[in-house]
Amino acid sequence: MGCISSKESVPEAARAITLPNTSEPTAKDGDEKPAQKNLSRYLQQNHDAIFASNRKWIESRLEEDATFFVKLSSSQHPDYLYIGCADSRVPANEIMGLDAGEVFIHRNIANLVPNTDLNAMCVIEYAVTHLHVKHIIVCGHYNCGGVQAALASSDMGLLNPWLRNIRDVYRLHESELDKIKDETQKYRRLVELNILEQARNVIKTATVQKSYYLNAYPIVHAWVFDLKDGVLRDLKLDFSGTLASIKKIYNLEEEIKSAKGTPHSISSAMT
Repeated sequence: MGCISSKESVPEAARAITLPNTSEPTAKDGDEKPAQKNLSRYLQQNHDAIFASNRKWIESRLEEDATFFVKLSSSQHPDYLYIGCADSRVPANEIMGLDAGEVFIHRNIANLVPNTDLNAMCVIEYAVTHLHVKHIIVCGHYNCGGVQAALASSDMGLLNPWLRNIRDVYRLHESELDKIKDETQKYRRLVELNILEQARNVIKTATVQKSYYLNAYPIVHAWVFDLKDGVLRDLKLDFSGTLASIKKIYNLEEEIKSAKGTPHSISSAMT
């Protein structure tokens, strides 16, 4: 969704592959068409190029650090959970300047965190409870195809219920968005508001509230990535303020207090 291929994003070994000429004359019935043969050859080369690039990547990593794969295979202790868009132009590790093993990643169309999405909820549970991440980042990007599709008055088939989450964000912030006359600026603002709402959805989860009550982490952040300049921008989500504001409806603190455990404010005072 919203993905644009470019020569820079294609492995070097794949750049030399020539796309098949589908305008070639067809063969007799019963024989494979020349165009089909060319397409099959292209797809195989396109597939094999990845493995050639993989071997080059291994060589480059070992040149930098001979123990890289020993450390990589031992365990993972990431401080960050990154929830982002599946767009191919936004490589999570690279835009954060982090290496393999330093960030736990979950991606989907338009970086959504619906409370009914078992996949997203399990990722948050595992990252917080078992990996003990210190930060959860919801990161979207401008020029997001998912957000753009949600703005369109068209039937997207199976995507309709997924994109409805973004349309709900528009509904929540309708008065603000309708005041923006420039369509590009309205689109960019909806991208930002969607990120902020998904970050709030993360804060609403019992997993995050319980861990923060007991450990003072994770902290939830809302970021946006600009494809035009490569800059990550912090949308300055007030985590503590947001947590306090949603407690009227989404407060799970009383249940957490009744469970076994000592809040971080008390445990820190005891040390």
